[in-house]
Amino acid sequence: MDASSRRSRPRLTLIEQPLTSRNEHRVRMATNRPPAMQIARRAGGILAGCLTQALFLFTVWHLFWFLKDGAQSSTRGSIFLDVVLALQFVVPHSVLLLPAVKKRLLLLIPAAFYGSFYCVVTCLSLLAVIFFWRACEPTLWQLGGAAKAAVQAGFALSWLALFYSLSLTGLGYQSGLSPWLAWLRRQTLPARAFRPRGAYHYLRHPVYMSFLGLIWLTPRMSFDHLLLTGIWTIYILVGSVLKDRRLLHYLGSDYRQYAESVAGYPFLRFGPLARWPSARGTDGRPSKSHVSKSRRAA
Repeated sequence: MDASSRRSRPRLTLIEQPLTSRNEHRVRMATNRPPAMQIARRAGGILAGCLTQALFLFTVWHLFWFLKDGAQSSTRGSIFLDVVLALQFVVPHSVLLLPAVKKRLLLLIPAAFYGSFYCVVTCLSLLAVIFFWRACEPTLWQLGGAAKAAVQAGFALSWLALFYSLSLTGLGYQSGLSPWLAWLRRQTLPARAFRPRGAYHYLRHPVYMSFLGLIWLTPRMSFDHLLLTGIWTIYILVGSVLKDRRLLHYLGSDYRQYAESVAGYPFLRFGPLARWPSARGTDGRPSKSHVSKSRRAA
């Protein structure tokens, strides 16, 4: 990838939607409450934010060991229960990010705490997987020696890649920390910017790519682990498509231009996660496929 093509990529800014009139009315009403009520609500908000971040760290710690070692073998293993546990994580994790769902929930949840709410739901669903998962035999592969060491090294590198990728777009937004800190400091949260940098110059979904490494790179693959890996792999691929649509919704043509020059994952040459076909033909006019899609959308 040459330097000229990298410089030509747009700098994208994801501007969070402003507070609705109902949220603005809620803010005005809050300032008119009695001082004792204001103090109590603020104390509750501080406690909620602290507990959310503690829950986030607690979940990450247990997720590391769960993915590294897997669940202990159990004679009470249940494939049906494991499938339900895997699905109860993927469904809300995607649904709560849909623009229409988020817009409706913001009528009930203050905007500064939506990230914390999302983090709590994600953590609780992950903890349900971690603590209620039941291992099932047989063991499909068991690596040893140099192969085991190589896979374990890849697992550790996947964690580093995950946090690196999250840092590029704002780890504080993933855990709800940044919006909560802005509320705590009585500051207006600045517009969230998304500018392709680092790994985002080479693929659109480095976070999901890192998570694929976490679930696949294991020296011991049991049947239940393969089941979890398969369900979550499908979720990651579908979630990548949904994220593309979500960013296209917020960023419009700027994100389309970015997706036309950067693939979702390495080595993909076709499909929605490859580079998007250009919306303009070689003559500079909108392509026929883009025009037909626009007409169907209209």
